[in-house]
Amino acid sequence: MSNWKKVFAIIWTGQLFSTLSSAIVGYAVVFWLSMETKSAEVLALATIAALLPQLLIGPFSGVLIDRWNRRRTMIVADVFIAVCSAIMGVLFLMGNVEIGYIYALLVLRSLGSAFHVPAMHASVPLLAPESELMRIAGINQVIQSVSTIAGPALAALLISVFDMTYVLFFDVIGALIASVSLLLVHIPNPEKKADAPAPDIFREMKEGLHEIYSRSGLLWLFVFIILATFFIMPIAALFPLMTINHFSGGTYEMSMIEVAWGVGMLTGGAFMGIKKLKINEIVLINAMYILLGLTFAFTGILPVSGFWIFIVLTFFGGVSMAIYSAAFMVYMQTNIDPAALGRVFSIYGSVTLLPSMIGLLQTGYIADRIGVPNAFIISGVMIVVLGIVSFFVPAIKQLTNK
Repeated sequence: MSNWKKVFAIIWTGQLFSTLSSAIVGYAVVFWLSMETKSAEVLALATIAALLPQLLIGPFSGVLIDRWNRRRTMIVADVFIAVCSAIMGVLFLMGNVEIGYIYALLVLRSLGSAFHVPAMHASVPLLAPESELMRIAGINQVIQSVSTIAGPALAALLISVFDMTYVLFFDVIGALIASVSLLLVHIPNPEKKADAPAPDIFREMKEGLHEIYSRSGLLWLFVFIILATFFIMPIAALFPLMTINHFSGGTYEMSMIEVAWGVGMLTGGAFMGIKKLKINEIVLINAMYILLGLTFAFTGILPVSGFWIFIVLTFFGGVSMAIYSAAFMVYMQTNIDPAALGRVFSIYGSVTLLPSMIGLLQTGYIADRIGVPNAFIISGVMIVVLGIVSFFVPAIKQLTNK
């Protein structure tokens, strides 16, 4: 690990290009769907299409990630995602764009992410000292934030200047740069035990689950994350409609909200990357639930003239998510056996996506019957309650004392 800084500099350079290009494409598709359909159901179904494969194959992909070469897995996943974007670009070029095709290609892109994301997270503790993991998590959040800031702004600019075909091919370029950067570094794989039993996908999946349910505090932490995700994901899908319907905005205003979220994540990630915090990770996670919930609840009560306050609240929502994500990643990376991390991260992705799907399927009903502002209020209040209650659960309180 003596040259870990150089290794991460190379990886981060490639990931910045890949993450930014994927963000541009992702926001461009969302903006296109929002302006073309103005439908909550379409946005919700697009989000489900982008998440469903990770829910279905997550536990299996984790087993394979822990068994395969992790660098090769990330490269193949990056290239596969780029191919999907290229196919989508060709469809736009031919003028043969149907929403069903977009859903299908979003599903395929998600298959690549189901392997790439957990493989990346599981590789980090094998590359850097444990004392640096919080700073690395913070810098990873900075990269995500830069993409979240620049992605919507560039997407709004590019779809107004270029045909969607050319916008989609930015993802291909980003994936190629990321793949080349991974070829330039060595990513070790966990040591295999000499007496390890023969590969068995279901037994290995069970071992990954055992890493979670054998620790009471970690199991309860997962329970609260699942409940919070149930309320967070429908709101995430409704942000564009909140901007268009409640604040009478357009593509420019939608991009401003995404930029505000990204600047918040950049601020939170930079703070975590620069400062070596002595605050327990579990305390940070619980506190960020409360902050995020408050931003949602206050957004819901804004008048139609309060768009600029919406931007400020979105900024603080981004800060809370960056700190929450960094704290959770570090806790997992420092408390789970590296040989099982791929499985645990994949299981985490799957179990948090299940309530996301249930919540997203209700998005159209929420938007039409309850109203988008009321949905923000209800979700925000429930997330705040979860954050407060989590401080008093005995098993989680034990984690705060470690």
